[in-house]
Amino acid sequence: MLGPTPGSIAPSYVALLRVPGFGRVALGTLLARLGGQMWEIVLVLFVLQRYQSPSLAGLAVLLAILPGLALSPVAGALLDRQGRVRLMILDYAVTAGLMATIAVLSLGHRLPPVLLLLIVSILGVSNILSITGARSLFPLMLPRALWDRANGLDTSMYSLTAVVGPAIAGLVVARFGPEAGLLVTAGVAAIASGSLVGVHEPIARADSAGSLIGDAGAALRYVVRHRSLRGLAITLFLANLGFGVIPVGIPVLVLRHLHGSAATVGQIFAVVGLAGLVAGLLIGRVRTEGRERRLIAGCIAIQVPTLVLLAFTSSLPVVFAIAVIAGAAGSVINVGIFALRQRRTDPAWFGRAFAVSMSLNFAGAPIGSALSGPLLEQSIAVPLLLGAAINVVAVVAALALIPKHAAGTP
Repeated sequence: MLGPTPGSIAPSYVALLRVPGFGRVALGTLLARLGGQMWEIVLVLFVLQRYQSPSLAGLAVLLAILPGLALSPVAGALLDRQGRVRLMILDYAVTAGLMATIAVLSLGHRLPPVLLLLIVSILGVSNILSITGARSLFPLMLPRALWDRANGLDTSMYSLTAVVGPAIAGLVVARFGPEAGLLVTAGVAAIASGSLVGVHEPIARADSAGSLIGDAGAALRYVVRHRSLRGLAITLFLANLGFGVIPVGIPVLVLRHLHGSAATVGQIFAVVGLAGLVAGLLIGRVRTEGRERRLIAGCIAIQVPTLVLLAFTSSLPVVFAIAVIAGAAGSVINVGIFALRQRRTDPAWFGRAFAVSMSLNFAGAPIGSALSGPLLEQSIAVPLLLGAAINVVAVVAALALIPKHAAGTP
């Protein structure tokens, strides 16, 4: 193991950076998330500008995520068998190549919608390796006393990239076009890949006498039978289904109804990230053990009025204010999720269980984006109000289905 053994380590952010190898992994993860945040914005703006279709944009968002979620049990088994770092490096390299391919084909006017969706789907399959790899790597490198700090830092890094990524993406697309945005994003992914070369695995890779598919099936059964992970999956599926309107809805609202620009879209998502950055650092200093369920339910509830207000606003300042609330609440939700999943999962199952759990949690988001696309062609208010209603159900699910204590695990 790279990190120190659990003991009387004073929990602090400085102590995190003293763990051997953690700094480089954190840097690689930061760069990858920067590219991921840029990709989310660039993809939607690319489709809206080149194909003029919110429906196609929603479908692209769906295919950028859903194939990876569907194959997450296999991805988790690969991570436990082959090691996280090497697969993260591979994923970042593949991502850089495919994004550059989209840009080149578009510039040559050889990118029909079907081919675009195919490439986006391949990216979706690849990306689940690095997303799950990073999240399952942190608790393996660190003693338990540093987990809350790591979760706070993890969420804050995500939020930091959510500030910088959309702002850069919106600015580059506005000034140089969506193809330039794709090429810059590809460059960030390539740097992330190189930054992890030479990093050692924190523990030996798991040996398994079973098949890869057998291990994947076992991971799915583990999560489904695990009361805490099952309750978390249902809750977050619903919450993300309701909030899935945002990635497509915000650009449509700003570009078509509020007469803003691609740069404005990037600025709004940057504000979401900035609020999340501050909230993540603050919540990381709080002991969350025993409070995870309440944090998750309470902050999902806060998201409900933000969606309702967004449905009826005709003011950009109001949209920015809503972005602050949504960003802070989302950051606290994430810390609660990470903490609960880490504390209630057997470390031997981190790779497999985290892959399945994260995928089930997030599966609602691309589905919500895809379903909202056609609705956004007709109305801004209807899909946002539907999202708010679904989030009310998610609050109830959190309180009813997630056990209060770890005794709810098998």
